[in-house]
Amino acid sequence: MKEFIKILRITLILVLLLAFSTCKEKEKDSLANLNSIEKIRKRGKLIAVMDYNSTNYFIYRGEPMGYQYELLQLLAEHLGVKLEVKVDNDVDENFKMLEEGKCDIIGINLTVTKERSKVIDFTYPHSQTHQVLVQRKPDNWKSLSENQLDAILLRNQLDLAGKVVYVQKGTSYEQRMRNLSDEIGDHITIIDKSDKEVEELIELVATGEIDYTVADENVALVNQIYYPNLDVKTAISFPQNLAWGVRKGDGILKNEINLWLKEFKKTTQYALIYNKYFKNPRSIKIVESDFYAINSGKVSGYDEYIKKYSQDINWDWRLLASLIYQESRFKPNVKSWAGAYGLMQLMPTTARRFGVNKSSSPEKQIKAGVEFIKWLDKRFEKRGITDEQEKIKFILASYNVGLGHILDARRLAEKEGKDPDKWENNVDEFIIKKSHPKYYKDPVVKYGYCRGSETYNYVIEILDRYEHYKNIIPET
Repeated sequence: MKEFIKILRITLILVLLLAFSTCKEKEKDSLANLNSIEKIRKRGKLIAVMDYNSTNYFIYRGEPMGYQYELLQLLAEHLGVKLEVKVDNDVDENFKMLEEGKCDIIGINLTVTKERSKVIDFTYPHSQTHQVLVQRKPDNWKSLSENQLDAILLRNQLDLAGKVVYVQKGTSYEQRMRNLSDEIGDHITIIDKSDKEVEELIELVATGEIDYTVADENVALVNQIYYPNLDVKTAISFPQNLAWGVRKGDGILKNEINLWLKEFKKTTQYALIYNKYFKNPRSIKIVESDFYAINSGKVSGYDEYIKKYSQDINWDWRLLASLIYQESRFKPNVKSWAGAYGLMQLMPTTARRFGVNKSSSPEKQIKAGVEFIKWLDKRFEKRGITDEQEKIKFILASYNVGLGHILDARRLAEKEGKDPDKWENNVDEFIIKKSHPKYYKDPVVKYGYCRGSETYNYVIEILDRYEHYKNIIPET
């Protein structure tokens, strides 16, 4: 009898494994039959690879910003999905990621060229520009007239003969300089840098470490605001289209983007976004700010305390920073309509429990908030949630709406056959449903109604922002 039961168990396991394998194969086959947009929608996100710099993608005062970032966010909204950003400033690597299916779109200022068109498809242009030579004015430039400057600086492309020009490797700037060297019938020494982004090379010109580089005019003009000793008036190319790149032959995604982009470029919103990053003289204040993360590595004026106390809960400090941004935008004196106050937006009862009040210092506020997080962590640990990533989601949700409502949602999930120890597609569904009488009046619910959609979005927004912080801001 025991032997029979043993054989039966083994047979059942084999049947289950076969069924699981069959389901996986069917799922794989069904995905293979989907077109690119259907795959993006099934996945729920558009994956874009971008470069980080002062115009395309950066963090300022804790918030992701940038021309390309805002356009791609709007494109993702049009497709009905979220935007996931991957960062790589190596153009060749961008092409490789697209080819290998690691991203759906290259979301940078790609100059449209015949050579590139052989390996990727370009979308409708999102903007136009031309390439310019970036060179340094003489030290006494403020005392010189325009004519005197023109006599000193390179204004004729022929004058580049014998000069050394640094360019980002794999870019259209490199190709343009090689073509120009042939066109003028003389040698230009071209040094391609794979470890430097365009704006980093521009900075090297401004500081005197190199003499020349090449950039798109719109980017060069923005950087001239930061470095007024630069000259960017010498054009070295005709006007060129700048576009995004999609996989070769992916006409469905390309056509959808083109239809949207053609209409969007006619709108006032597009003009406002473009002007915000390329024609706004106040942009210098962003780059000079201590909270322009690319230069400073800072998210806020409280990073020292955030780093210190995040160690008490074994969190990446950038995750804690994202929570604090969500709560208070790093404003220590802000007060909510519900009575929560300070950087951590603790309710008065919770604040008193952890030893702070409205007059407490920012450091003490952060320490108290971390103590509250530690308290929540222990509550979930006792309830068997040991996976750290899952536990973080439950803690964030509880921080927003209270532990009681999250425990209600777990009980509802378990009752409905979902996993009470998993947040996404399990407990999160029931925190949303707790705003409906059918669920908040259920016998397993102890804490009644809550506006769960706010909590659902709260968790998503903190974790999304955390990913942006990881893209740009060093861990230490």
